[in-house]
Amino acid sequence: MRWNYNPKPPQEKISSLTKALKIPPLIAQLLVARGIETFEEARLFFRPALADLHDPYLMKDMDKAVNRIEKSIANGENIMVFGDYDVDGTTAVSLMASYLKSIYPNVTTYIPDRYTEGYGISFKGIDYADDNAISLIIALDCGIKSIDHVTYARERNIDFVICDHHRPGESLPDAVAVLDPKRIDCTYPYDELCGCGIGFKLIQALGMNRNQTVEDLKPYLDLVATAIAADIVPMTGENRILAKFGLEVINSNPRPGIKALIGPIQKAVLTITDVVFILAPRINAAGRIKHGNHAVELLSEFDIDQAKAFAAEIEKFNANRKELDKQMTAEALQQIAENDEVNRYSTVVFQEDWHKGVIGIVASRLIETYYRPTLVFTKSGDKMAASARSVLGFDVYNALEACSEHLEQFGGHMYAAGMTLLPENYEKFKEAFEKQVEKTITQVQLEPQLNIDLQLNFEDIDTKFVRLLKEFEPFGPQNMSPVFVAKDVFDTGYAKTMGTKDEHLKLFLKQHHSEGFAAIGFNLGDQLPLLTNRKLVDVAFNLSENVWRDQVSLQLIIKDIHFKD
Repeated sequence: MRWNYNPKPPQEKISSLTKALKIPPLIAQLLVARGIETFEEARLFFRPALADLHDPYLMKDMDKAVNRIEKSIANGENIMVFGDYDVDGTTAVSLMASYLKSIYPNVTTYIPDRYTEGYGISFKGIDYADDNAISLIIALDCGIKSIDHVTYARERNIDFVICDHHRPGESLPDAVAVLDPKRIDCTYPYDELCGCGIGFKLIQALGMNRNQTVEDLKPYLDLVATAIAADIVPMTGENRILAKFGLEVINSNPRPGIKALIGPIQKAVLTITDVVFILAPRINAAGRIKHGNHAVELLSEFDIDQAKAFAAEIEKFNANRKELDKQMTAEALQQIAENDEVNRYSTVVFQEDWHKGVIGIVASRLIETYYRPTLVFTKSGDKMAASARSVLGFDVYNALEACSEHLEQFGGHMYAAGMTLLPENYEKFKEAFEKQVEKTITQVQLEPQLNIDLQLNFEDIDTKFVRLLKEFEPFGPQNMSPVFVAKDVFDTGYAKTMGTKDEHLKLFLKQHHSEGFAAIGFNLGDQLPLLTNRKLVDVAFNLSENVWRDQVSLQLIIKDIHFKD
């Protein structure tokens, strides 16, 4: 990988923070690089508090949303909580529905079927509401572009409150309220909340009418933290506060559904990384393989035995998902080779029997082999549907927008998006997308890159340094676990491969005459022959604690190795 060293902040800022906080200069440098330059900013970073959350009424239309919900409750109306089938959507629906049911009985939930209805608000869902005398729909993690759907609902005397975090189009739906900090006319101080996070702000506002403080709502934060981790939103501002306290709930008193999912995990304290790689895929598997309702049932269940039964079912979905992922990735790689598309600027592949619920995962897998913007299509009714994933620095949403004449619909973010098109437009779109990527992507963006926070010597890594570094958690986008480089290190002769296919690397590294560190390099097993005879190398790594039989030791997680010429 190409190593990009983050520029060193001005020395006077580092020195000032070092003095103010009485911390090592290297820690101060990491903080200043994250925009933390004063004692107060450091306090907010190291000691985030629920009291630091913004007033929910600062969000545009919050008053309208609360008033309409309160009116529904006062009039005895039926309310439907509607959400997407991914982790953000199902956690948001579980949060909103369980809160409303704690104060009002006439609440039902609706998750669209990924295959028959697709992403977002559906006409089928609105028809269901109409058939069941539902007069208010609260849509979470979707709806910002559902202009026709909201109009269709209004014609049936059904109101919408939309809670979304995706980019709006040129016009907004004619809903009673549209809560989305990305609205250009919304001045809410933080615009990176996920869908479940916006749902939490709504129940925070509703709670204020009932003399509930944010502390009273803390039990809902296990859902919010799970959504923040899964949706890969920035780990800054309110997201970091919500994730930190949500992790506390997960590790102390999680709801039965989450407790049932994490029960088999042999780990005393779960981190945000565990949520990303253990909790989130299992919750997602329900919507990918079967139906998102299974996830909502699990996350809304308060009987632990029933929750365990739901969790066991979801575990089967996840095992199925893993097998499909492996098979589809192999088929896609074969297709790229057979079509002589190895050297293109983009990857666009299609197979009609690929499972729609797994194409996003496969797109990410393909980027591991061919590092470039990637779209994976499958058949969806009489149309074709795709998931898009991008590479560092390249906005795939903008690229899709430039090719939108060939698409039926699309939506998403800079790095992930979804779309549908008619089969007859597939080849035209594929070539238009390739040309757009070729025109706008840079050569640097086509190379796997690793951002380096700073260079360390092993002697810099002491107990205080590690303790302070741990206070940077929870990690996530814009607050990633720092990546360090140590130069001229060598393996002491301990190096060996691990894993069922010898794909991982285990080492013991030393530098000069310093104390050594155990290290592990995932998917670096093929580097073993190059590490013999105490050969000097440069390594990029994260620092991590390894817990084994209640013993805690420091270990390096090797991200990349640069060998000397």
